[in-house]
Amino acid sequence: MVTHNPFSAMFGRSPFQPLLAHIVKANECADQLLPFFEAALDGDWEAAETHRETVTRLEHEADELKTELRLNLPNTMFLPVSRTDILDLISVQDKIANKVRDITGIMLGRRMQVPEPLVQPMRDYMQTAVACVAQARHALEELKDLLESGFGRNVSDVMQKLIRELHVLEQQADSQQVAIRRQLFELESQLPPVDVIFLYKIIDWVGELSDRAERVGSRLQILTAR
Repeated sequence: MVTHNPFSAMFGRSPFQPLLAHIVKANECADQLLPFFEAALDGDWEAAETHRETVTRLEHEADELKTELRLNLPNTMFLPVSRTDILDLISVQDKIANKVRDITGIMLGRRMQVPEPLVQPMRDYMQTAVACVAQARHALEELKDLLESGFGRNVSDVMQKLIRELHVLEQQADSQQVAIRRQLFELESQLPPVDVIFLYKIIDWVGELSDRAERVGSRLQILTAR
């Protein structure tokens, strides 16, 4: 009896297809952060809970894809990249969805209030972090398409451009983080100390989201340089 494994079939079509399926989930997960934040700002915790449930579902689906990839990745196969590189990349991608889950979980659990002076800076900061994730997905999509189309010579140049754009976004997020931390420091005396602690934590975690997206780009850069 022949068993049909759709995940193995996916590898048959493209070694990058499972990686792409996974980062799509991570990207969709990150996209929930902005409407979640708006619901939290409005104090609409029912809507925030709905976005959080979507995040949890997408993060779980990403986990399942990661597990399937690890279980079904053949030990020997003709690949433009090594098996270890693929496993490293899926691990880095997975941390994106995990971090969105962490951010939404703590904000919802504590029903966190963002001080008015930080609302727009935090909104902009989150938008930059989400844009980093979208750019990492775009880079992987381009790499897959270029390799499958046979335009191997162009891969490195195209990827360098995409990864430079990702690096610019991540640097923008870093600058926003520094500015927000400075603003929060100036507001500390007006806020409950516990709230301050958790606000710093959220600021750091949003920074980790953009940093992890950039690490995906760095991994792709390593792949195309080999």
